[in-house]
Amino acid sequence: MIDVNDLRKGVTFELDKRLYKVLEYSHNKPGRGNATIRTRIRDLRTGGIMEKTFQSGDRVQDIRLDHHQAQYLYSDGNLFHFMDTESFDQPAIPAVIVGENAPFLKEGLEVKLTFHESEPIDLELPASVDLKVVAAEMGVKGDTATGATKNVTTETGLKVMVPLFVSTGDTIRVDTRTGDYLTRA
Repeated sequence: MIDVNDLRKGVTFELDKRLYKVLEYSHNKPGRGNATIRTRIRDLRTGGIMEKTFQSGDRVQDIRLDHHQAQYLYSDGNLFHFMDTESFDQPAIPAVIVGENAPFLKEGLEVKLTFHESEPIDLELPASVDLKVVAAEMGVKGDTATGATKNVTTETGLKVMVPLFVSTGDTIRVDTRTGDYLTRA
């Protein structure tokens, strides 16, 4: 058991027989009474996000997690297929677990899979990925001193705002945490 005061962003715990991952955390101490811990958590099996408030002193069940390096292979709609780089097992992960990470996945990308009792429950991407631009809007000439940008579509379908000099066929580096353009690769 762990105290809710020890919860932080990224911590995974069990509550009411469900697995949750903390997305946001704030500790609030009013003038009188007990402190409250407000969290925004994601159910790791359904992908649902909810807000949960705990009283200081509450406890939740900590869980044992296994992490494996894996390589993304392909998607067949509802399942994303990976290959463990050590054992060569090929776990399939439901789309609800991959969630908003799907547009960053391209064949051969190395990721870290998290397992709980041999069930894949989470996926961690590298800090940035290189994606090829397949469609780019035309850049509008004019005031470029303010850092003008345009919208492009990458090979995975991700839409990114980039500087005007990026064109179709270029490879760009995208931050996987924010979805922002970093540089041309």
